[in-house]
Amino acid sequence: MRRPKSFHVLLVFVYIFLVAFQKTAFSQKSIKDTIITFPMIGVSAAYQFPGGNLSERFGNDISVGLVFQWKFKNNWLAGFDGTFFFSDNVKEKYFLDQYKTADGNIIDGNGDYSIVSLSERGVKLELKGGKIFPVIGPNRNSGLMTTLGIGYIQHKILIETPQGPIPYIEDEYRKGFDRLTNGFCLTEFMGYIHFGNKRLVNYYAGLEFTQAFTKNKRELNFDSGIKDDKQRTDLFFGIRIGWVFPLYRRNADKIYVN
Repeated sequence: MRRPKSFHVLLVFVYIFLVAFQKTAFSQKSIKDTIITFPMIGVSAAYQFPGGNLSERFGNDISVGLVFQWKFKNNWLAGFDGTFFFSDNVKEKYFLDQYKTADGNIIDGNGDYSIVSLSERGVKLELKGGKIFPVIGPNRNSGLMTTLGIGYIQHKILIETPQGPIPYIEDEYRKGFDRLTNGFCLTEFMGYIHFGNKRLVNYYAGLEFTQAFTKNKRELNFDSGIKDDKQRTDLFFGIRIGWVFPLYRRNADKIYVN
């Protein structure tokens, strides 16, 4: 199966992160007592509500992601993440109406009633920066966290025919109906991040807001017979939680230089 270009971009980011991590040195300090520098990796999940033009096409969705980030000694953050979002709630499905029978069914290539399954699929890749304010938490590395992300987003309507092929929406024809859309995006996050003194419990949670400035990338929408080149503003409002793994060497709460 051919992997999307966004997958290869994420692999490049992972490679850069791992190479840089191998060359990073850490001071001999305890996370319990001192603000320290270290990289971290993590996973996250969010429940998102659509806004703007996106709410006309999709309903609420689920987002899952990978995080690669540095926390510096001044509690500034820098890194990147990639998220995949999906939903079975597709509102923009009128493009199938012209292929339905009088009783609302769709006919396959054999003349039998068939089913068309529609779902949302999307990906977001961003560079991120932010700051931790150690006003609460078990140590000065934890506290209120704000971040800003800048990057690329893409989403489409995934069209599937589980009962068998339907000629007019198969293979290349699907591209005329899937509303492939991509563009530039910004994401703001505000919440709390926690680093345990013994490195066992490390998480973050908060509110996330994404503004995406996108366009349809298909040459033609087959159902309307015209090209949709209008500028879109797609909005996501979400509640995101994540589990992170700080990468530093510890022995009796000390961090050692290799």
